[in-house]
Amino acid sequence: MLRCKDTLGVGKTTLVQKACEAVASSGAPVEGFYTEEVREGGRRVGFDVVTLTGERGHLSRTRDGAGVSRHGRQECKVGQYVVDVPSFENLALPLFRNVGSAAGGRRVFVIDEIGKMELFSEPFVRAVRQTLDAAACTVLGTIPVPKGRPLGLVEEVRGRRDVKVFTVTKENRNVLLQDVLTTLQECLKASA
Repeated sequence: MLRCKDTLGVGKTTLVQKACEAVASSGAPVEGFYTEEVREGGRRVGFDVVTLTGERGHLSRTRDGAGVSRHGRQECKVGQYVVDVPSFENLALPLFRNVGSAAGGRRVFVIDEIGKMELFSEPFVRAVRQTLDAAACTVLGTIPVPKGRPLGLVEEVRGRRDVKVFTVTKENRNVLLQDVLTTLQECLKASA
């Protein structure tokens, strides 16, 4: 897992994307998703979830005031962002369906990220747990550095014996890629 001191702007998603490209070029299958900030007029207005095949959906958007969503449910908010849980689930959850099967051999599954917004989805929480327990999968994921109240699944992931955590900073993000790739290759070889 990649852990980031400053979740925004540290370069964790870029590091994940570079690692995915390198692993895929070595011939190993890579699946999953990453999050990407959305800007309008130079201002961040939200985040999208993007699959490694290029499909995109809303994760969150800014909205003034609290209230009830268009679906009649209380909105899930993180700071100024309203999380679009149905959009996130519609795009991200299908990616988890076959990840635990041995069909197709060992693969890398990307989960960028396991954070506050994503944790509003209980099916996502269950899918992450199942994926981490899957023998046919090496997970490359990102989690936030703890601040404030601990996030249950994040602490669970961080405490697993089979998880190696790298702390990403602006200072080390460029040199960390090789360490991440070495760890991924070792995991893929160990299960082959």
